[in-house]
Amino acid sequence: MKEPQANHLYPTCAYTYGPPMAVAPLNMVRRVVDYAVAEIPVEKITLGIPNYGYDWPLPYVRGTTQARTISNLEAVQIAIDYGVAIQFDETAMSPFFRYWQYGIQHEVWFEDVRSMKAKFDLLKEYGLSGVGYWQLMNYFRANWLLLDDLFVIEPSGL
Repeated sequence: MKEPQANHLYPTCAYTYGPPMAVAPLNMVRRVVDYAVAEIPVEKITLGIPNYGYDWPLPYVRGTTQARTISNLEAVQIAIDYGVAIQFDETAMSPFFRYWQYGIQHEVWFEDVRSMKAKFDLLKEYGLSGVGYWQLMNYFRANWLLLDDLFVIEPSGL
């Protein structure tokens, strides 16, 4: 098996001290899945689905700026509270927006039904074994409705 590069995963996804970007941009997730299926049987691969977003103060300064982790519902509420439109990045397949608070601009990236569906479509396309969630305790009803509509859920036997 090939050894992954040291920076194999980190540049592909957002993290607290990283630059503002989609939490799990579909184009980058696809690259990781392409690598994984080349090395691991698909029935052993579970796709991680983020169930949260990040709110970065701007300007971003590498090593200094820290994003705040927020729920998907909190992200939508911030956009409503500040009267800003939620945009959608078609490459990353992720929603985002910018707003101003106390003279500081913020950039928010999070997950919504469109971004979740894109990841579920990837799961089907590659025939992966299932999904696991990061931040499962952030209730996001739309995700569960979509999951129920697209898949037959079977108990894992744990």
